[in-house]
Amino acid sequence: MNHSKEVLGILVRYLILLAAAMPNLYLFYFIFTPLTIYPVYFLTNLFFNASLNGDVISINSLSIRLIDACIAASAYYLLLILNLSTPKIKISKRIKILSLAFTSILIINVLRIFFLILLAVNNSSLFELTHKFIWYFLSTIIVIGIWFIQIKAFKIKQTPIYSDLKYLFGLAKN
Repeated sequence: MNHSKEVLGILVRYLILLAAAMPNLYLFYFIFTPLTIYPVYFLTNLFFNASLNGDVISINSLSIRLIDACIAASAYYLLLILNLSTPKIKISKRIKILSLAFTSILIINVLRIFFLILLAVNNSSLFELTHKFIWYFLSTIIVIGIWFIQIKAFKIKQTPIYSDLKYLFGLAKN
């Protein structure tokens, strides 16, 4: 086994993770803001006479601003961390896993925002409670659930971060 190639692979994967986070998850916001806003607007406009101005969807007198937190950049980044910190995944498989993970988060997020808009438009007393429940509890479970589904579907045997550390410490002992 070529240890220098393995170590270089680990270094490259973690450097990509650092670069993807700079500055303030900008890359994720740049890509996923329009991919979130336009489908939410499209869905909303199917049911209501909605208008879109930048990141604000307006329905009658209700204006809904899709702020950065709505985009869920940290969820995409967490899935990227789990993916890139897991060793022994071929690049083609990594790309498939990330594509599926990102698409899943995007669809779930668009539906989440649309559902919350439905509650807000109908002036539901459950809006605030539902919003906070999803934000503080369900969002983490969804990300972890997506990762566990991928572990099973793609037969991933390694553990994120731990497997890399175990390999590096094993090298250091020799």
